[in-house]
Amino acid sequence: MSTVFVVNSGSSSIKYQLLDHETGERQASGLIERIGEPGSFIADHTEGMQLVLEELGSGREIAAVGHRVVHGGSAFDGPTLIDDGVEAEIDRLASLAPLHNPANLLGIRAARAALPGVPHVAVFDTAFHQTLPPAAYTYAIDTELAARYDVRRYGFHGTSHKYVSEQAAVLLGRPLSELRTIVLHLGNGASITAVSGGRSIDTSMGLTPLEGLVMGTRSGDIDPGAIFHIARQTGMGVDDLDRLLNRESGLLGMTGSRDMRDVQDAALRSDAAAELALQVWRHRIRHYIGAYYAELGGLDALVFTAGIGENNALLRRRALRGLEHLGIRVDDDRNELQSGEARLISPEGAPVSVMVIPTNEELEIARQAISLVG
Repeated sequence: MSTVFVVNSGSSSIKYQLLDHETGERQASGLIERIGEPGSFIADHTEGMQLVLEELGSGREIAAVGHRVVHGGSAFDGPTLIDDGVEAEIDRLASLAPLHNPANLLGIRAARAALPGVPHVAVFDTAFHQTLPPAAYTYAIDTELAARYDVRRYGFHGTSHKYVSEQAAVLLGRPLSELRTIVLHLGNGASITAVSGGRSIDTSMGLTPLEGLVMGTRSGDIDPGAIFHIARQTGMGVDDLDRLLNRESGLLGMTGSRDMRDVQDAALRSDAAAELALQVWRHRIRHYIGAYYAELGGLDALVFTAGIGENNALLRRRALRGLEHLGIRVDDDRNELQSGEARLISPEGAPVSVMVIPTNEELEIARQAISLVG
């Protein structure tokens, strides 16, 4: 059997795909929403999962169920066969991802109840970054406090960064083990990772997905002292500050829109706030590219992926303009080409291969699930 049922469960939703892990063929996909909400005919995730399986039909043979789980802490560095103990550890880690791990668990429990005879595998967004060296994941705070409360850099979007960095090696026809790669996962959530020989050595997101690049509603990097200042001046509490930085900042905070397309359109109409937001967005990206170039000791490949990275030629060119001294160049004709395929957008013979590679996290989850269960 080569069919894997991939589940991405939210607090009131179940997103799913049925995939052939060998060919990548998507046999079925769908989304169940508003689970347990007022007016919904689906009371809970158990009912939602039953509805999904009815849609898929009873005659299908499923080799494994792959579950996306956002936070694996330091406990999980790869795909993990789910049992009651693994469920309990995912639950324990909910304090690090309170919006995600409890929701992921709802889907895991519903799927395990509905498909008890099939192996269930957790694939963690943080697992790919467990290869970070201590110097990259350690925060300079009290060591005992950090250990007690699991405070360190974990990184996210790991499934995407792993898939894309491996596809870059395929596209170039070179061994993954010899490549120094920077992956830019640019969407409403955004992160950048330095990959050396297929291993993550640094990444922009930290303890939570808040740190790093400018995002749709997240601030990214900010001086912690600025947060203390805001709290003292406004009387805002912890929950208020959490909402401010995670839900009301980033592009939304600077322009009033979280959608990069709206921001870009406004900038083209000479809107000063939108233009400044794009400059800040670009500045942060270039800051990390420079840092990771230094950490990697040079660069073989730079890859754009996710919604903005895959589809916005203007912002790709704008993000890299001025980096020619690092060997990073974009061919305008190649960059403007609209395609859903993995492709080079740098000129022939450029020192650094600049690429656009569509991510496929569901296929990566399916492959990791099968790699574990055989």
